[in-house]
Amino acid sequence: MLELLTSETPNGWKVAILLEELGVPYKVTPISLTNRVQKEDWYVALNPNGRIPTLIDHDDGDFAIFESGAIMIYLAEKFGRFLPKDVHGRSRVIQWLMWQMSGLGPMMGQATVFNRYFEDKLPKVIDRYVRESQRLFEVMDRRLADNQYLAGDYSIADIACFPWVRGHEWAQVPMDGFDHLLRWYDEIGARPAVQRGLLVPEPPRAEEMAEKTVTQGKNILA
Repeated sequence: MLELLTSETPNGWKVAILLEELGVPYKVTPISLTNRVQKEDWYVALNPNGRIPTLIDHDDGDFAIFESGAIMIYLAEKFGRFLPKDVHGRSRVIQWLMWQMSGLGPMMGQATVFNRYFEDKLPKVIDRYVRESQRLFEVMDRRLADNQYLAGDYSIADIACFPWVRGHEWAQVPMDGFDHLLRWYDEIGARPAVQRGLLVPEPPRAEEMAEKTVTQGKNILA
C-alpha cells in the first residue's frame, strides 16, 4: 500500500493528481501545516526537509520518498506511466519537471508569499516575483503554441506544473494573453483524475480558511 502524507498545497496536489491518474490504491494521511506537524520528529525522520508531501511505499519495505519531483519520478517508474522509457523522451519530461521544481514553483511561491502573507507590502519585491512568474508563463506559452503538452504526451511534467499555474489568481499573477497556456490549463483542469486529486486531502471547512491562510503564510516564511 502507498501512503501519501500531504496537505493542501501545489506540491501536495501534484502527487495526489498523479496517484489519481495512475488509478492505484493509496492511503492519505493529512499533515496539518497549521499545527506544524511537518516539523515533528517522527515526520522529519521520514522527510529530512520537514515539508510536504512524503510518500511511503509500504509494499517495498516502508520505503519513504521526499521531494515532490522525486516522488513523481518514483511513481512513474514504478507503474510505467507518464514518463517515457526512451532516453530522449524521458529527458524531455525530466527537463520540464526540473524546470518546475527550480523555477515555476519557487517564483509562484514567492509571489504568493509577498502578495498574500508578508505583513509589509514591498512593491519592488512583489513586482520582481510577479514579473518572473509571468516570464515563466511565457516560456510555457511558447512551448504550448506548437505542442499539446509540455514534453510530448501527457506526462508528470504537465501534472507537476498544473497546480502552480492553477494558483495564479491567489498569487496575483495575471495570465492575460497567454492563450496557449490557457488552452492547456483548461484541458488539464477538465481531466477527472485532476479534479479528484485537487480534493486530496479533504478541503478545509469555510470557517477554517481565515486562520489557516494566516498560519500557512507564517509557516512558509519560517
